[in-house]
Amino acid sequence: MHVREMISTHPHVQGSTADRLIQFIEEAYGCAQTCTSCADACLAEDMVAELRQCIRLNLDCADICAATGAMASRRTGSNIEVLRAAIQACAEACRRCGDECQSHAEKHEHCRICAESCKRCAEACQAALEEVR
Repeated sequence: MHVREMISTHPHVQGSTADRLIQFIEEAYGCAQTCTSCADACLAEDMVAELRQCIRLNLDCADICAATGAMASRRTGSNIEVLRAAIQACAEACRRCGDECQSHAEKHEHCRICAESCKRCAEACQAALEEVR
């Protein structure tokens, strides 16, 4: 991704790229893609009825990761309180989705991969919160 490169060119950044926030943006967009793909893979499984909650959490997580990644990418103006709330919600969605995917990881490789992505994103959320004040 070109997140760092793009943000560093923004007129309001002036060299302060907020490294943990950039790492979060990259993880959030990656997690959104992984969760979307995992949901689609779950739909293709023969046991799709048993994966309904996993699919729901995948799609919820994908949506919040994409939306929060977009919010965190904006540098004009300020909306810190809402951004912090969105990052906290993203972390919670990632934890829940990751836990659910982990429960299917032994049977489905796509769920194992998704659980790992969710864990990385939740950790990146926590690190970004330290930087967003």
